[in-house]
Amino acid sequence: MVVALTAACGSPSERAGEGTDEEGLTPLRVGATPTPHAEILEFVEENLAADAGLRLEIVEYTDYNQPNAALAEGELDANYYQTVPFLEEYLAGNDDVDLSYVSDVHLEAFGIYSEDVSDLADLPEGAEIGVPNDASNMGRALHLLASADVITLAEDTEGVPTIDDIEDGPLDVTVTPVEAAQLPRSLQDLDAAVVNGNYALDADLPNTANTLAWESTENNPYANGLVVRSEDVGAEDIVRLDELLHGPEVHDFMEERWQGIVLPVRGDRVVEEPGTSDSPD
Repeated sequence: MVVALTAACGSPSERAGEGTDEEGLTPLRVGATPTPHAEILEFVEENLAADAGLRLEIVEYTDYNQPNAALAEGELDANYYQTVPFLEEYLAGNDDVDLSYVSDVHLEAFGIYSEDVSDLADLPEGAEIGVPNDASNMGRALHLLASADVITLAEDTEGVPTIDDIEDGPLDVTVTPVEAAQLPRSLQDLDAAVVNGNYALDADLPNTANTLAWESTENNPYANGLVVRSEDVGAEDIVRLDELLHGPEVHDFMEERWQGIVLPVRGDRVVEEPGTSDSPD
């Protein structure tokens, strides 16, 4: 799916200045959040990139807005950290830009986590539940809470739901928006929180907190993938990187490293539901 930033830049090779380095490799500067995206790119750089004629320079970001701005301004050749709905939300607020989503690479299923509650059925009435405060991830979290019967969304809800779409539910919970990266450390002050997969992994929540529910992967639109300026979608170096990210070595690395929490996408199919491998309960 191609989503539209306009930048007066050439191909990745041209932007690199010299085209190839002294070893004959084409440099690509790729922005990513640390876990799992930067780790996946590091695996590619250490094991696969040189044989494909690439040298990856991985730039890590700890928030969700800088990588798109850096890509738009020509500081990056690509980024790898986001979903199509998140990119669409970003572009809706930046209508002078032209970025494209190349393809799905993996899915990090959202989880509902708690430090004090061990079972979803034990959530207390009036519980306070944290959710990400950006629109696309908040909507995703609300859908998960609704599917778990923690909240009820209005029947006439259209598009991405917001807190205003919550109707009185059986537990009369309070849903509190929190900056996504802060949710793990805010968990101690909440009864539960819906946490993005990368931030949950960064904080080791699958091992240190109770996982009350997983997001379903069936027909899930929230896979993560490579994003570039639209003019570079068909660039040879971008195509080669995308092929490496979909290769069996990377799939095996994801499965072994994250044990079913980070799910590789093969074509239009994720490998398995979260929790069906050796992922923690």
